[in-house]
Amino acid sequence: MSEVNFSARAYCKIMLHAAKYPHLAVNGLLLGAGKGTNQQKEVVDAIPLFHQCLHVTPMAEIALIQVEARAAQQGLHIMGYYAAAENFYDNQVERAPGARIADKIAENVSGAVFAVVDNRAVSVNMRYPALKVWQQRDSRWTKVARCTVEDSKNTFDAVSNLLHRGAMKELNDFDNYLDNTENDWSNEHFNRDLNQILSMY
Repeated sequence: MSEVNFSARAYCKIMLHAAKYPHLAVNGLLLGAGKGTNQQKEVVDAIPLFHQCLHVTPMAEIALIQVEARAAQQGLHIMGYYAAAENFYDNQVERAPGARIADKIAENVSGAVFAVVDNRAVSVNMRYPALKVWQQRDSRWTKVARCTVEDSKNTFDAVSNLLHRGAMKELNDFDNYLDNTENDWSNEHFNRDLNQILSMY
């Protein structure tokens, strides 16, 4: 049975990225610490990429190079991709925006992970992960048997609190960085604040 576990930080950032641009498709990268096994993968962080230029190859290549270099400094590596579709009902890998980026990652990462935000499950009172997850096996995306979130109840409560506070406005994606290089795409300030908030639960 395959399983993918998302850290509280990764899950919160994915949800807030989708919530920041509810009228647009968004995407990002999933980072892992160890290689893990094909049966069990751990997503420790998420890097929000785009909300405008999801299909612009040069921008995606620049982002991948920068994220890969920064991740390596922290002992992490790119292990997958996430996306939230513009259409409320699109929550399948076949209709996910920017899927070519996920395919490219899968060429270089064994057992790469592809998470799609289930827009219908995103709310201020989440009780189960609002993600559908696939893993690359035999050159195709296969649905993961189980998706879990670290300390799920407290993480969902933290997401609710952050959504109520409008904290998604503080999250920067790579598009924000391209608009103004003072916008830190690695979100170090946000990660610090998020650690404090999560420690309260």
